[in-house]
Amino acid sequence: MNTPDPKRKLSAADLAGMSGLEYLQTMIAGLHPFPPMSATLSFHLSEVSPGRATILGEPKPEYYNPGGSVHGAWAAALLDSCMGSAIHTSLGPRTWFTTVEFKINMLRPISTETGTVTGHGRLVKPGQRIAFADGELKDAEGRLLATGTTTCLIFPPAD
Repeated sequence: MNTPDPKRKLSAADLAGMSGLEYLQTMIAGLHPFPPMSATLSFHLSEVSPGRATILGEPKPEYYNPGGSVHGAWAAALLDSCMGSAIHTSLGPRTWFTTVEFKINMLRPISTETGTVTGHGRLVKPGQRIAFADGELKDAEGRLLATGTTTCLIFPPAD
């Protein structure tokens, strides 16, 4: 990958020519913005490598359910994002994906006392039309909070 000048933001044309891994790496480098949802839900992509992605999230009281813990939808969003990003690292330029289905297992409650939550996504099987990944969320002490699996539909490059 040719390293872009960090003093300028990347154009749509720059982004269109990048592999999924390059696209995510330049996002982490601050050369184009994270998706707006990451600000809304207080998480961001922190690290990527081929077939792997790490997301860091901060649970907030605004995410609590009536039972007094962070709603499972927050954990689902983190898992969906880190697993999808792991798949994204395997894609070529102008190739996108969408989640077809995902499953999560909540193993421990999440609260503001949990501290930073780390999501790790791992590509299980790449594919031309379908890809599979799994993931896990851990607390600041390394305890497993949730696990997940996903199936994503791959959209081939547009001409």
